[in-house]
Amino acid sequence: MNIKKRNFILIMIVVFAAGICIGALGYNGLGFIGTGHVTITQKQYRHYRYMDEKYAKTEELWQDIKSDYYKDVDDADLENGIYKGLFAGIGDIYSEYMTKEDYANWKIDTTGSFEGIGVSFSQDSSGNFVIVSVMADSPAKKAGLKSGDYIVKVNGKTYETMNDLSTAIRGKAGTSVKVTYVRGSKEKTISIKRALVSEKTVTSKVLPGNCGYIKISAFEDGTADDFKKELNKMETRNVKGLVIDLRDNGGGMVEEGTDIADMLMDKGVITYMEDKEGSKTYYRSDSRRTDLNYVLLVNGGTASTSEILTAAVKDSKNGKVVGTKTFGKGIVQETNENDDGSAYKLTVMQYFSPDGHTIHKKGITPDYIVRGTSAQLKKAEHILASEQ
Repeated sequence: MNIKKRNFILIMIVVFAAGICIGALGYNGLGFIGTGHVTITQKQYRHYRYMDEKYAKTEELWQDIKSDYYKDVDDADLENGIYKGLFAGIGDIYSEYMTKEDYANWKIDTTGSFEGIGVSFSQDSSGNFVIVSVMADSPAKKAGLKSGDYIVKVNGKTYETMNDLSTAIRGKAGTSVKVTYVRGSKEKTISIKRALVSEKTVTSKVLPGNCGYIKISAFEDGTADDFKKELNKMETRNVKGLVIDLRDNGGGMVEEGTDIADMLMDKGVITYMEDKEGSKTYYRSDSRRTDLNYVLLVNGGTASTSEILTAAVKDSKNGKVVGTKTFGKGIVQETNENDDGSAYKLTVMQYFSPDGHTIHKKGITPDYIVRGTSAQLKKAEHILASEQ
């Protein structure tokens, strides 16, 4: 490549054109000079020079790939690769560029109904894909996948982004996908038949001893409304207390979580978010809250929006938290759609507990550290019984 030479030639051409314009019309002149020449302003010249200096290398590399790579390469693939690489350069696993197809698949994930195997996952600090939760009665559950397993390959291929991995796992109901995962020190590959997976994010029941139980598996559109309905049922039944299960809840829509926090807290701050300029956005609760005593159940799969709710309850002391340390995802992504149907996710803020505690990469330590799913539930029931 001869990038410097190319830059020099292009710049000289622009300088020559600008020189003609300046000589004929002055610095701010606009118009035509002779045949085939167009005048430009100093501002335009600076813009063209900036663009050449900024992107000449990209163009040279593009042309080298097109001319020298041993196979034909699609221009659209190269273009998408540039955009994806731009976001990869941030070094943030939660920020990414999505093609139109990627974005369509991503939106499906927020509806709670899709064709796939029924797992949610995230990336740890090393970039590994870790399963956060497995949906009940899903193909993944029946195949034996568990929270904490690491997905290393799908159909024998590795992937760099969560969206790409999610797209590979998802597919038409009735088709099969091979998932290679690691549990402990053992690697295993299993074949899972995809199905139409539809998850109800809020379920409830009354435990023996008239103790209420509400499970929130994710925060999707309508989760807060569904929780309110189940909470009202429990209040009508006059249960002795309420267990709210957030274990293996990987998060979702922030507003759904803060709406639920508002039902559980006295007047105050639920969470606040801060951008790089130090500007803060506050989410607050009013004074109306349930009269029921309650306990939250959490574990290492409790992440993101679930942690907003957990931190709010813990700091406000309106309820107790039982379980193990939460996942530690305390940053917020903004999703923007481009004119061509593509989109991108970008981390724009970090959120904090009401008392100002950092959650990202730290997680939340429960009021009572208890291991084992059954033991955690028993502890919660014991706490509620002692508060009667």
